[in-house]
Amino acid sequence: MSPTENPPAPAPPGTATVRPGDPRYPSLLDVYNHRFGARPEYVRVAASAAEVAAALREAVAAGKRVAVRGGGHCFEDFASSPDIEVLLDVSPLSEVSFDERRRAFAVGAGATLGHVYRTLFTRWGVTIPGGTCFDVGMGGHVAAGGYGHLSRRDGLVVDHLYAVEVVVVDAAGEARAIVATREPGDPHRDLWWAHTGGGGGSFGVVTRYWFRVPDARSGGVPAARLGPGELLPAAPARVHRRSIAWSWDGMTEDAFAAVVRNFAAWHEANSAPDTPAAHLWSNLVVNHRSAGSFGLISVIDEAVPRAAAVLDGQYRALTAGTGVEPAADEHDVVPWWSTWMPSFNWPPDPAGRYKNKSSYLRRGFTGDQLATAWSYLTDPALDDPAACLVLSGYGGRIGAVAPDATASRHRDAVLKAMFCGGRWDSPELDDARVDWIRRFYRDVHAGTGGVPAPGDGAYIGYPDVDLADPEWNTSGVPWHALYYGDGYARLQDVKRRYDPLNVFRHALSVRPPK
Repeated sequence: MSPTENPPAPAPPGTATVRPGDPRYPSLLDVYNHRFGARPEYVRVAASAAEVAAALREAVAAGKRVAVRGGGHCFEDFASSPDIEVLLDVSPLSEVSFDERRRAFAVGAGATLGHVYRTLFTRWGVTIPGGTCFDVGMGGHVAAGGYGHLSRRDGLVVDHLYAVEVVVVDAAGEARAIVATREPGDPHRDLWWAHTGGGGGSFGVVTRYWFRVPDARSGGVPAARLGPGELLPAAPARVHRRSIAWSWDGMTEDAFAAVVRNFAAWHEANSAPDTPAAHLWSNLVVNHRSAGSFGLISVIDEAVPRAAAVLDGQYRALTAGTGVEPAADEHDVVPWWSTWMPSFNWPPDPAGRYKNKSSYLRRGFTGDQLATAWSYLTDPALDDPAACLVLSGYGGRIGAVAPDATASRHRDAVLKAMFCGGRWDSPELDDARVDWIRRFYRDVHAGTGGVPAPGDGAYIGYPDVDLADPEWNTSGVPWHALYYGDGYARLQDVKRRYDPLNVFRHALSVRPPK
């Protein structure tokens, strides 16, 4: 047995198994996207890797279809499809601590981003460059690559991933926990690599992650000589925050196109890894006209030299030649954690029905694409303020990492787009609302077969099963090329090695090699 493997252990007594009829059952099935809902035979609530392994042995031996959830978000039905017979809930695995032996921060896969941020910041003054939605679960967020408001400054979350603990199932149905690290000599290094952007639910059950700065960012100082406060990026003390809003009243198509074009052009010109502007992160949320307005939020660490000037320069570039003045413009300096971070937990009301899509952009939208976006975002037949196009700043330190160093391949993008179909409550609206966002996305990408060009691609953290549907993807480019580029064959090899029975599968999971 490899020294990085943990011997199988029986599940500790008291493992929770929740079946229909138990008052806990409905709550454990509550999901982020209410379009989906599973009715498994039982839910196993696991609080350790040993409990996860025991649950997997039992389910695999019985031939049961297993799915895993950490209690966070999923845009599709990966943990809530009707064929799931056993749901493995790892949300109790939420501890955040410092591992002295590995000289890294250990984070349970069931922890939410909000819990992780609060613990890292209040105990050690450090952070990770993760997302801005606090109830996202770490298990899936990290495996998808992990991106957020500090990524232009610090890179992706996986650029700080030192190790991952994964419970895998071998060809005999035996489950065991493996710790895979980024160390070059680790025999399980490919399993670590697969969790740096290969998506969740394909290789095993993640129970824990360990984080510390990349070796290249530590100045060559061994981890053993660095204190905990030096082993992850320092959290900003205070940030400049600028919030701008444009009213839809009086907004023309030309002005709309100019705002979006300027936003993209600024990122095209200011996304080199070492530019001072790489410290600035922006989110342009173009809500549907029924919202009344749309807006931008930009933040930059106050400690960055000439931070206010960088922020002002972006404002001038963004508003130049638009012919329309913002309806609101607020600029303040606020504490990073206590003021800004909690205020940007999007969406504020996650319960509902959704359909969202994504694209990476290496350059701004064309004129035809902007005209299409205008037509959908001003569509009078739709009345939903939550329907929107979100453009988030990418680039900066993200682009300082080689594309094949991790499974996150889209390192040369300057923007990440999310197409949001809004939020609704009634199942009767599903067909119409899903059709609207499908057509919006397809028509924006009409020139490349209804999906992004392969060099642009899409983000597996916002999974979209339509990319694997020939009705909506007419490009001839397979879905996995959009998500993983030329890294898919390597992911398949990891799949073959660690999940030979294909226990871990869903609509967009890595397929076993033929």
